Amino acid sequence: MSEEFIMTQKGYDEAVEKLKYLQTEKRKEITERIKVARGFGDLSENAEYDAARNEQAMNEGEILELEAKIKNAKIVEESTDISKIHFGSKVRVYDYDMEEEAVYTLMGTTEADPMNNVISIDSPFGKALLGSAKGAVVTVHAPGGDFKVEIKEILE
Repeated sequence: MSEEFIMTQKGYDEAVEKLKYLQTEKRKEITERIKVARGFGDLSENAEYDAARNEQAMNEGEILELEAKIKNAKIVEESTDISKIHFGSKVRVYDYDMEEEAVYTLMGTTEADPMNNVISIDSPFGKALLGSAKGAVVTVHAPGGDFKVEIKEILE
């Protein structure tokens, strides 16, 4: 059985757009780079050719990954219930180890963006927060060690 990929309608639409871009424009760009690099001569010592072929392989891998995610997408409506943390929730937490507050949004793996505090519901942090209410102190079992956070507020 295939793995389900939980995402919002917006995330699904963005994945479809990115797939179209990779399959059309990006493929053309890479094909053109390979064509130009072939003109530089001996392929065994042609760094431009090797780089373009590597980029082509990475692009094709990303296409396959996006196709699988789109095919197995489960689109979930974002709830406005703020009594408990759920998919799509935006929460303000206090990290006891770091002694600081931060705001996170819980989304599916496709939409996760840790650099912008958008975390996956499948991550240790996301799993620990799901279902919690304001005021709860949860322990996150992360690969780097356990840590505790307090749910200060569920914003959306």
